Amino acid sequence: MASQFVPTQYLLQSVKTGQEFVDKGWTLDAPGETEPSLIRAVYEEVQINLKDESFGLFMFADWLPVNHMLQGSAAPVTYKSEGLARHLGLNNLYITFSGYWPEKGALMPTCSFKETEAYSVGGRLTAETEGVLVVASAGNTARAFARVCSDNDIKLLLCVPEDNLSAMWFDRSINSNVKLVSTRSGSDYFDAIHLSNMICDLPGFFAEGGAKNVARRDGMGTTVLSAATFIGRIPDHYFQAVGSGTGAIAAWEANQRLMVDGRFGTNIMKLRVAQNAPFTPIYDAWKADSRQMLEFDNDEARKQVEDMDAKVLSNRKPPYPIFGGLYDALKDTSGEVLVATNEEGRQAAALFEELEGCDIHPAAGIATATLIKEVEKGTVPQDDIVMLNITGGGEELFKREKEVQYLKPDHIFDIEPDIEDVKKVLKDLF
Repeated sequence: MASQFVPTQYLLQSVKTGQEFVDKGWTLDAPGETEPSLIRAVYEEVQINLKDESFGLFMFADWLPVNHMLQGSAAPVTYKSEGLARHLGLNNLYITFSGYWPEKGALMPTCSFKETEAYSVGGRLTAETEGVLVVASAGNTARAFARVCSDNDIKLLLCVPEDNLSAMWFDRSINSNVKLVSTRSGSDYFDAIHLSNMICDLPGFFAEGGAKNVARRDGMGTTVLSAATFIGRIPDHYFQAVGSGTGAIAAWEANQRLMVDGRFGTNIMKLRVAQNAPFTPIYDAWKADSRQMLEFDNDEARKQVEDMDAKVLSNRKPPYPIFGGLYDALKDTSGEVLVATNEEGRQAAALFEELEGCDIHPAAGIATATLIKEVEKGTVPQDDIVMLNITGGGEELFKREKEVQYLKPDHIFDIEPDIEDVKKVLKDLF
């Protein structure tokens, strides 16, 4: 299987200027441009040709910026809902599930769609890439990257808030090429990002890039590719919970590629992205019709994050204002930013498990809750094609079947770490 894999042919393009250029291995920004803009991959294959399921996520390799295939991946699974659809009175509700649900063919051992990012990012690395990959995470991303990099011998340093370490569970040991450091209790995802930025300024380390990494976005875009190729057309509505909004940007970009493909229709999916109250910075900016994020107090933001169930949605600096970012995606799709409370998310998750048959993560519960609320408000026509992106699930099922262990941090830093302390600790890690 791997011997049949051919590197994907593509160029990179600035969203702001349209300038096209060659990927020099780990290009995150358009050369010579000063105004912040995301870059995109422009693939040689205009029409996607799916490989067989044995390729896992790499069945979508025509539209992934990868030069080799990693082992152990699984693709998102799309199916037509019956139970939840009947309950909501929707005739065409499709669920794209990323997680562990063998009954549906979903086999992601970290139970999160963050695996789609990790495998795509790992596949973009070349033999010439030197140094340690650095990833900041609120939890699920770190778990996915740890598993993927451990299995594929990629040097990785994870930065995760101490309060989120419960997300660092695995069904087998993580190899020593993966290291984990934390920011102490009381910190949040933004603090972990700050630590990772300090580390990336040191020799021998390089940033994964987050939303700027075309591999991360196009990996997440496979959820929409899964839905469209299963349904036979582009959905009308797309529901997902967001922290950074990178998954929604990826969905928008996948939608645009499918329109050019020509076999899946030419409609633009309405992005309906959800935040978990009380932490709603994207919602606040969108409702103010502001391209820029609104000012907020960092200590208050940390308190709000403590109070939210879906802590993976706690990004204080999302790629919202940048050209090609979430603001542009929402504008282009006539999208909406929605909000659900912890209790609404819990009730929706319980309803999903009752009607569909699998447990889902809190973030997916938030997305489901906003779908329920929008149907009740009458904004989702009964016959429209609706895609509900369940970004994580099956964790309770997985833990019933497997014995898990937790990865412990190699070091815990202060919320505002001293650079000399950081240098000293990292010197002994790798």
